[in-house]
Amino acid sequence: MIKAAVLGSPISHSLSPQLHKIAYEILGVQAEYSRFDVKSGGLPDFLVEHPELDALSLTMPLKEEALFIADSVSQISLQIQSGNTLSKKDGMWNLTSTDVEGFIQALKVNNFISDGTALIIGSGATARACVAALATDVRIQKGKIHVIHRNPDREKQMRAAAPFIDLEFHVWDSFPIINDTSLVVNTTPAGIADVFCDFVDKPRGLYFEALYNPWPTLLFDRWGSQGGGRIDGIDLLVHQAISQVEIFTGISVDRKTLSSHMRKKALELLDQSTGK
Repeated sequence: MIKAAVLGSPISHSLSPQLHKIAYEILGVQAEYSRFDVKSGGLPDFLVEHPELDALSLTMPLKEEALFIADSVSQISLQIQSGNTLSKKDGMWNLTSTDVEGFIQALKVNNFISDGTALIIGSGATARACVAALATDVRIQKGKIHVIHRNPDREKQMRAAAPFIDLEFHVWDSFPIINDTSLVVNTTPAGIADVFCDFVDKPRGLYFEALYNPWPTLLFDRWGSQGGGRIDGIDLLVHQAISQVEIFTGISVDRKTLSSHMRKKALELLDQSTGK
């Protein structure tokens, strides 16, 4: 039996337990999936205290800390300096990231076609996964990714996550640029990107919101009110989770069927949480 959990802080809002449960039921796999509030610096002690667990989903603030705890780290996690998936084999913890594949699959199912331009809001762990995902697009490889962020110290890690891509960094108040690229991805924490709402003006691109809590975000709503196309955070959540399920079970799944069931459940849960 798989004994899994999602770790992070805060963690009470996480939909991962319900979504993973659906996946394992459909696959006919016996599994337990819990959630634990683990704060920054608490991962080493948690692993010692819970030897029964063999599959872990990580959210903030643990994605970067896990790099220094895992026995082995995948190439993609080294590239983006982040990992959201710990799996134990022969007593050894292996770290990787399914966030990159989550972005790739979410863009694919929404039929996104780039014109070679994209904008990422933020430059943290989620942003690095996003830029690595976009770097696989042949049009982006010949174009440019813009980054609006608040922390210049993160530029080096962003470039390392997509070493062959032309990245242009902008200061935080570079608001009007959000209307001018074929894709805008918000990777910042809840509420941070709300300041961009007043500057959305007939955007020509697709808006990808990495968050699903709060649901929906103000910028997501604003983009839609201006007629812009949108991808919500549920697609990212579902597709990174499916990749985790494949790792935890060793089963290659029917992604289209599984994502449909998982997305439906996520929407039900979010509607319940908002009283709809």
